[in-house]
Amino acid sequence: MSNIPETGRTPRVQIRLVIIQILVFSLLLTLGGRLWYLQIRNGKEYTDEAKNNHVQQVVQPAVRGSLLDARGVPLADNETRLVVSASRTELMKMKDRGKGVLTRLAGVLDMRPDDVVNKIRLCDAKTPKPCWNGSPYQPIPVTDEATTQQALQIRERAEDFPGITAEPTAVRRYPAPGKARTSQVLGYLSPVTDEEIARAKNSESPYLRSDQVGRSGLERTYDKQLRGKAGVTRYEVDNLGRVIGQAKSDPAVPGSNVVTSIDARVQAVAEWELNNAMVEARKTYDKNTSENYKADAGAVVVMETKTGRIVAMASLPDYDPNAWVGGISAKDYATLTGKDSNLPLLNRAIQGQAAPGSIFKVVPTTAAVNAGYDFNGRYPCPSSYSIGNQVFKNFESQGHGSITLGQALEVSCDTVYYALSHQQWQKDGGMKPKKDAKDWFYKTAHQFGLGAETGIDLPNEVTGRVPDRKWKQDFWAANKDYWCRTGKRGGTYVEQLSYENCLEGNLMRAGDSVNYSIGQGDTLVTPIQMATIYAAIANGGTLWNPTVGKAVVSPDGKQVTEIAPKSHGKLPMDARTQVLIEEALAGVATRGTAAWRFGGWPQEKIPMHAKTGTAEVYGKQTTSWFATYTKDYSIVMTISQGGTGSGASGPAVRNIYDALYGLDDAGHQDLKKALLPQPQRSLPRIETDGSIDAPGIKPYDPEAQKVDPDAPPKAPDDTPKADPTKPGGQELAGPPAAWRRD
Repeated sequence: MSNIPETGRTPRVQIRLVIIQILVFSLLLTLGGRLWYLQIRNGKEYTDEAKNNHVQQVVQPAVRGSLLDARGVPLADNETRLVVSASRTELMKMKDRGKGVLTRLAGVLDMRPDDVVNKIRLCDAKTPKPCWNGSPYQPIPVTDEATTQQALQIRERAEDFPGITAEPTAVRRYPAPGKARTSQVLGYLSPVTDEEIARAKNSESPYLRSDQVGRSGLERTYDKQLRGKAGVTRYEVDNLGRVIGQAKSDPAVPGSNVVTSIDARVQAVAEWELNNAMVEARKTYDKNTSENYKADAGAVVVMETKTGRIVAMASLPDYDPNAWVGGISAKDYATLTGKDSNLPLLNRAIQGQAAPGSIFKVVPTTAAVNAGYDFNGRYPCPSSYSIGNQVFKNFESQGHGSITLGQALEVSCDTVYYALSHQQWQKDGGMKPKKDAKDWFYKTAHQFGLGAETGIDLPNEVTGRVPDRKWKQDFWAANKDYWCRTGKRGGTYVEQLSYENCLEGNLMRAGDSVNYSIGQGDTLVTPIQMATIYAAIANGGTLWNPTVGKAVVSPDGKQVTEIAPKSHGKLPMDARTQVLIEEALAGVATRGTAAWRFGGWPQEKIPMHAKTGTAEVYGKQTTSWFATYTKDYSIVMTISQGGTGSGASGPAVRNIYDALYGLDDAGHQDLKKALLPQPQRSLPRIETDGSIDAPGIKPYDPEAQKVDPDAPPKAPDDTPKADPTKPGGQELAGPPAAWRRD
């Protein structure tokens, strides 16, 4: 054992300590220098880079709620499709920025590589569609029409398709039950815009970039209820877009279902009958233009009289809402919006304005009574009425002697209304109106709800027009310069009209007043307005806001919020006038201008009331109008350039009623065939899991309503008698030919 003195070790220990101290000091100096470098010299640069490390959201869209008919049949729902999506984040990490993967994907999907690449590029002001305007951090759909075989190829060869997924996903669907497309009522969806996101940022229901929103129809009106709440997963990403962690995840909440008052079976009938009426009108010769009627557009409304609920609403031409699913193609968009499209996106039931013709006469009839004329007084109905050197003819120059206001409605005598309106125009001061001018005929129209929206729960309803003195003044001020520039005394009809309007277009002339009294001139109405008015006559005077939505049902079915009908006024007629007008409109259906279309109708069992209308339009063929009601329903149909009211629209309206009540051509009722003999009050049954078990629907078959030739004919005494040797088992004896056309 060595005996080394203690002092021998001390220098070496001290040396080691010094070395350690130097190393520690060096490390501290290095760290301090690095800290100075990071925080002071390059601090701003690294602070800016750190700011780029932020949270990105990946959205899981909520399943949109369904639009259901009154019995629970889906009018718009969702179907599961195989959606192939690409993760832009993953593709951008690749050396070729995913071009090779997308090229292989295009081969599997039978698509062009450029089309696939374009699908996942981000939208900006300079990038044409197709492009993606959602978050770049969520999967971007490439197609929603992948086949099972294509999806299997992608999933089984995952190593060849990194960043590509093929998953079943809920996609909007418009199934058209019973071939009822219900296009303009349902509307369609399209991606949300930046402007909409900004506007809704601080609202109760803000939009996400991935949202699809309703653009028209019920999809727009009830968008908030249908949309639900999207699920959001928040990821922490660095400035290169690489995910470095997950922050939070909120599950998606599906949207609520909206039950409507539409009955898909009746809707199918209405669409078929409107289309068939237009087809038949095009086969009919128009002697005024020496060619067949064009019948280029039309609309029909079926409304419950006691609630204003819409049972069916059709507008032609229409479109397939499925064309918008997954993004509409440029070709389809051009077809729907081009100058030769005839505007199929337009809902002519609430947006189509036209002169109403004689179905308007319930308004001046009421106005005359309110102005002090006796409903049962006698008024001359000559073949024409003259004001100065201007002659206003009765329809087809037919005179009917001295008749009551009720009879004037039945035979649709224009000259009775010409005289009454002219007298009132004179009492109000004529061209120089009195300060206290009563303007009964115009005031009454406003009280009927014309010139204003009905309040229907569909977007973009138009108001129509009541051409009163205020409108005349405003319209003249807006067009005076044009009229004075283009007018020419003694020129063509249009030039002479512009010349006269330039001089006194702001004044209510006698001719303006008499034309207005029969629903002509500058008067414009919509089918929904007239259906509301005739429903109000049927129910005793209440003007209901038409409604399509009936209830909102939560996804689990536990919360049901019914949409109650609302009224926007009362008709300006007392009970006696209402009864007398009802009797006259019943006479139209049994003795007057509509009688030849209601032969065999069971009037005692189901009282029918009607009014026909044929409106003249400058430069076009006449517009067909047919307005009707029973105690249950009001039905109004119009066909642009379709001809006469009873001639073009009458058969179709009769067939819709036959389908509702289960009637054949001879008026025999079979409740087993009746689609809706009474309006449906209850909501469809909702199961405990929130689902609704809907009944099936067969396409409408008009042949099913044909009369049984072996059945004995039954008809009220005041209608034409059945003749089994005639087509349909009915001899159309009807009223005189002059009465049939109005």
